[in-house]
Order: sequence, then C-alpha cells, then structure tokens
Amino acid sequence: MATPTRFHHPNNHPNPHSASKIIIIFCLSSFLGLALVANLFRTSLSSHYLSIATNWVDTNAPILLIPNSTATPHTKDKHHGKGGTSGKRRGPDRFLSSTFADLPAPEWHWEQMPSAPVPRLDGYSVQINNMFYVFGGYEHLDHVHSHVDVFDFNVNKWVDEIKMPKEMANSHLGVATDGRYIYIVSGQYGTQCRGPTTASFTLDTVTKKWKPLPPLPEPRYAPATQLWKGRLHVMGGSKENRHTPGLEHWSLAVKDGEALEQQWRDEVPVPRGGPHRACVAVGDRLFVIGGQEGDFMAKPGSPIFKCSRRVEVVYGDVYMLEADMKWKILPTMPKANSHIECAWVIVNNSIVITGGTTEKHPVTKRMMLVGEVFRFDLNTMTWSVIGKLPYRIKTTLAGFWNGWLYFTSGQRDRGPDNPQPKQVVGEMWRTKLHLS
Repeated sequence: MATPTRFHHPNNHPNPHSASKIIIIFCLSSFLGLALVANLFRTSLSSHYLSIATNWVDTNAPILLIPNSTATPHTKDKHHGKGGTSGKRRGPDRFLSSTFADLPAPEWHWEQMPSAPVPRLDGYSVQINNMFYVFGGYEHLDHVHSHVDVFDFNVNKWVDEIKMPKEMANSHLGVATDGRYIYIVSGQYGTQCRGPTTASFTLDTVTKKWKPLPPLPEPRYAPATQLWKGRLHVMGGSKENRHTPGLEHWSLAVKDGEALEQQWRDEVPVPRGGPHRACVAVGDRLFVIGGQEGDFMAKPGSPIFKCSRRVEVVYGDVYMLEADMKWKILPTMPKANSHIECAWVIVNNSIVITGGTTEKHPVTKRMMLVGEVFRFDLNTMTWSVIGKLPYRIKTTLAGFWNGWLYFTSGQRDRGPDNPQPKQVVGEMWRTKLHLS
C-alpha cells in the first residue's frame, strides 16, 4: 500500500515547516477573498451614494467643481506618461451649484414701473398712505445721495424731491414714521466706509421741514429702528468701527415730530446684535428679523476710508418684544437673510419680506443675493416662501398699495445663474398680492 506523500517525512514525523507553509497559504487566500468581497461592497455603496448626491444638485444650474483636498496633485516627472504628469490617480471632485441657496418658490408676474430718479444701494424708505419716501443711499461707493425722492402710488409717478440736512447721514440709517413725521436716526455720513454720526432728525411730510432730535448716545450703522408705543426704539446695528455688533437698545419719547425728553433711555438689550435687519411694530408687539454680525470696515490708513472686506455672519433669527419687555425667540426665517431693513410690508396680518442677502458661498466666499419673497404669518407664527422677485436683489425698498406689492432700488445679481451682486439699480416693479 503506497504511503501518501502530502505529509511524507523520512522519519514518519510531521514536518513543522510544511505545515506552516500550508497555514500561510490558507490565510493569504482567505484575506484576498475578504478583500474582493469588501471591494464589491464598497463599489455598490459608492454608486448608491452618488445616485443620492445627484438629487441634491439643480441640474439646470451651473456646476462649480471643487478640487478634492485629499487628491494627489499632478507633478512634472519625465518618468510618468505624456506631458510629464504623474500617473497617480486623483480622487473624485466634489460639486456645488452656484445657485444652491435658492429656494423653490412660485413664479410671479411682475410689471415694471417708472424707475427712481437715481439708482441707490443702502437707501431707506417709509410709506405714508399713498406716498413713498426714499432716502439717501449710495449710487456707487464714491457717490452718496443727499435727498429724498417721493413716489405717489395713486398716479405711479415720482413726484417730488426733498433735500436732506447737511449734517444728516447718507446711508445705513434708522427710520420710522407715525403717519406724518418721519424719524431718522444715526447712520453713515459720506462715501466708502466713512464714520457714523449720532445726528438724528424728523421730517414733517406736510411742511417738508426738518427738525433735530437729541443725538443717539453712540453712533450706529443700520440700527433696527421703529416707533412703538409712543417711543422711538433704536437697537443693535454696528458700532463705530462698522464691524462690531451692537447690542444696546435705547428709546426716546416722541410726539408729532418732537422729542418729549432730551435723553435717550436704556432698554433691554437685543439678544443678538448687528445691522441690516427688519424691525416691525404690529399692535403691542415689536419684531426684529434677520440681520448679520460684522460688515465692511475702512481700510486702516486709507485717506478716503476705502472699504475693506471683513468676516460677516448672516442669520435668520427672529425676536419679539411685548409689554413685559422680555425678548422671545420665534421661528427663524427659511434661510439666513440680511439687508432687509426696508424690504418689508404688512399685508393681512403677515409680514412680507422681499429679497436680501444670505450666507456667503462656502467655496468662493462671495456674497449671494436673495430672490425670494417670504411671509411671516402673525396668526400662526410660521414662515413660508410665497414667490420670486424678477431677480435676486438686496436693500430693496418695499411698499404696498391697493393690492399691489411694490419694490424699488438696491443691488441686483449678475444673472439667473449667478447670485453675486453687481449693478446698483433704481428700477421699480409691482405685482398683485393677495394673502388669504
């Protein structure tokens, strides 16, 4: 009978070296098998992930390719292929639409109306019945306006111009009205990123005469301002360096365009500071909506106070103040939004907000404008996106008359596929608006 040779040894004892080889071969075979199964699983999972990721991107929008930071860069090497590029394979690029922040909204039909006499950015407005008063603003960084343009909604024409006091700020104002008198508080005086002023005034819209108010305790850029329960309330904004958010909240008793006291009174600070937010009074409630922390600053040593970019944080926070003078936190806006201080109207117990700016693009770090119309229902305290503007635009000046929603002026986008700001405009548009 033949002796099996697989484990044959001359002394009929097991060969420990042969057994070790068998074990090693078995382990290697098992490892390769597991690796093959894992690779197939990973390929399947990657395909599934990409099919989901594709659904996050608007396929009609331009795609921005972002180099994968983990990929191996191409380097010149005569030993690696044509053109001297490395044969190492790069990882997949990630992608992000330049319009990814746009929200789904109904398309509205807009009718173009007569443009304002001048284009303006960071202008301010007040509506008193059918008359719409538009203040100051930049035409460009080296030219600011020093007058008020007046639009009559009854005849749909620009009908008047009122000069502003020489001492009054040109942009980043705080504005409010009691139905005849317009109150103007603090703001930026001059071009580029010049310093703020504490000077404050009232305008009698019947006589077209100005009167001074007691100066604000400290200068502010674009403070949230509103007339509420017989007092002129001013809060937040940016401090004198134009970048640091202010939390202070002051009020002044006023009546018929006159101050009833000579000193501003300290009030409960606003929970979050910063400029470019809407401030709306409805009955016994005062609302502060959106805004940002930080803003452009004057370049150190610049003789013209040339604007220099700084970090900004845009937010959609909403706060409400009632008779107990305690701030309450309300639902946030559908997306972060700033530059909306005069972009709102009240319609059917709702606050309607047009346009603005949202958070910067996470890759390009460029400002992105807002093209949606938002509604905050005061009955249900809920937000909704109810329509689209003709284009994305910030610092719109909004009005509402006889069922028509109007807006004028601001800085618009670069086109449907590019939400970055470009042209300062004076165009006016309107659309029929009915809220149930």
